[in-house]
Amino acid sequence: MRSLAAMKQYQCVDVQAQVTEASPHRLIQMLMQGGLDRIYQAKGALERGAYAEKGELLGKAIAIVGGLREALDQNVDGDLVGNLDKLYEYMIMRLLEGNRSNDSGKLDEVANLLREVKSGWDAIA
Repeated sequence: MRSLAAMKQYQCVDVQAQVTEASPHRLIQMLMQGGLDRIYQAKGALERGAYAEKGELLGKAIAIVGGLREALDQNVDGDLVGNLDKLYEYMIMRLLEGNRSNDSGKLDEVANLLREVKSGWDAIA
């Protein structure tokens, strides 16, 4: 158990170092990946019947998607920002519904949407 705590501490330090050195573009990539990771972990917890863990992980995923939504630059003209804002709002709603109803299909739907947005973001140099 002690080695597990040490590994978690190392991972935390590693993530903090990455965040400190990351560009704004890379930070968004890290947020998106973190959201996907939490959704996948929550789905695993749901399959194991670990409902409290599932709820905690989905809460983190919702917070990450909310952070992505808040990071949108509302001063940019065009439909892209508005569409992303609506998409993130929809993702949050579906995660809440998936949590409430223990519906892994809703979690998959959001993971697919977030993966699609991330693939577009990753294509930006």
